[in-house]
Amino acid sequence: MGRESKKKSIADIRKELAALPEERIEEGIRPWLDDERAGVIRLVDQARKRLARYREECQRIEGLCAFEKKYSSYAHICGIDEVGRGPLAGPVVAGAVILPANCRILYINDSKKLSAARREELYDVIGREAVSVGIGIVPCDLIDEINILNATYEAMRRAVKNLTTEPDLLLNDAVTIPGIDTPQVPIVKGDARSISIGAASIMAKVFRDRMMEEYDRMYPGYGFASNKGYGSADHIKALRSLGPCPIHRKTFIRNII
Repeated sequence: MGRESKKKSIADIRKELAALPEERIEEGIRPWLDDERAGVIRLVDQARKRLARYREECQRIEGLCAFEKKYSSYAHICGIDEVGRGPLAGPVVAGAVILPANCRILYINDSKKLSAARREELYDVIGREAVSVGIGIVPCDLIDEINILNATYEAMRRAVKNLTTEPDLLLNDAVTIPGIDTPQVPIVKGDARSISIGAASIMAKVFRDRMMEEYDRMYPGYGFASNKGYGSADHIKALRSLGPCPIHRKTFIRNII
């Protein structure tokens, strides 16, 4: 056992290794590799597993950049996705995100595959690191007027318009947006296959969730904070009991009430 390990308790080593960023784990465990204490051996093993998960995530994210690499001749690639097509209430929201070239934000994925806590964390990271973020919102009355498909396209157009940097190429989740001159590439399940679309998915999802939490305070009784406007059993029960509120989509609820 080296001099270093005699100086430090297992509790201190645990704190030290826990505080290490993933990219420094290999360096951080080096002083403890010859420590024969069972507690230290366990801590080193845990740190190695954490390092393996980190390297696996780095590899996954690299794969998520395949389309961005393919179209790397474009200076400003914009990912676009929407959230809120299916709910009975609230707006449809689209996100447009231009990430810097060679951007590698870990844990970006289809927003539906992430926990709420992870989405909130990534929302802040993407907001800081993105070249530009645009959000497009189409409210329920316009959804009723032009239908949900056209409302989705309009939300995407508004998201692109709200970017502060003009994109050269749009990577869209599965659709081609009418009325936009910028070259577009529709990618099926793009939010799980493109880092830019995944980032847009997260920004749109968190933005809309926060809106629905605010609507829950404005229109209590429907459970908007938890169901986000989707047709859960409790939401439908409240809708039949209380009647619709101003953010319900009339064309979506007419068969319910």
